[in-house]
Amino acid sequence: MEKVAYGGWPNCIRLSNDTVELIATTDVGPRIIRYGFVGKENEFFEDPEQMGKTNAKEWLAFGGHRLWLAPEAKPRSYHPDSKPVTAEWKGNTLRLIQPIETDNGVQKEIKITLAPTGSQVTLEHRLTNHNLWEIEVAPWTLTVMAPKGKAIFPQEPYSPHPDIPDFPGQVIDKRFYLSVRSLVLWSYTNLQDPRWVFTSKYIILKQDPKATKPQKIGLSNAQNWGAYLRGGHLYVKKNVYQQGAIYPDHGCSFETFTNAAMLELEGLGPLVKLPPEGSLDYREDWYLFDGVTAENTDESIDANVLPKVRSILK
Repeated sequence: MEKVAYGGWPNCIRLSNDTVELIATTDVGPRIIRYGFVGKENEFFEDPEQMGKTNAKEWLAFGGHRLWLAPEAKPRSYHPDSKPVTAEWKGNTLRLIQPIETDNGVQKEIKITLAPTGSQVTLEHRLTNHNLWEIEVAPWTLTVMAPKGKAIFPQEPYSPHPDIPDFPGQVIDKRFYLSVRSLVLWSYTNLQDPRWVFTSKYIILKQDPKATKPQKIGLSNAQNWGAYLRGGHLYVKKNVYQQGAIYPDHGCSFETFTNAAMLELEGLGPLVKLPPEGSLDYREDWYLFDGVTAENTDESIDANVLPKVRSILK
């Protein structure tokens, strides 16, 4: 760990090993503004017009990775996070603690642990309710990826209709009469947009700097991962879907949003009724792989992306 200046902020903290590095801001946040291979470009988006700014009265996107409150609402989710945060270092974990947000009475913090070797980063996000009343809230992590890549999400495993087998005598679990996932659309979602590709096994969303309109979907994701492929680098975000839990946005544990500047990989935890001074925690893990390319087909993703994902799901 070392203190560094980055992007116009003088008081950032850099964590690194022989493989990857990340940079967290303390002049604003809690936020991780950089994650990437040592000596190579940032996998995260940086807004050049907002980098280095502090004490803004309005919310600024900045870029990087942030923690929000779901379901989305203004002003509750959009409290400006452009004031200094407290940084604590214990063992190999960096803890970033934000002042209580005046718009909603919630305090955010992120614990960041970089593995001694390899690319794994473990993030433990915490929301604490400092109101005098109970609130219903879910943790929502938004990781803003650099442009010109594509997000990849797994579909749930295929099984035939119980009454229409793929071959005579096939035995099919009767639970497949029921749905196995939620696919959630927003008012501006357009599935005819060429940035979307739906295969039998995957959902793909391309980031296009020439796009004129945003796109977004959400999904329940019991496969527990989403990825972003760009320039030969594969970023994977992993969380754990809790069967039977109530998730925001009609049941979403993953969401993705894109516009002309960037693409977001968003993780969500279950909705919780949080009592005064109560806290909730949400964990996700990041991984980064080099030398990965894949076309928008099941065969190509199965051969090039899926082995990397399976190596971290064990």
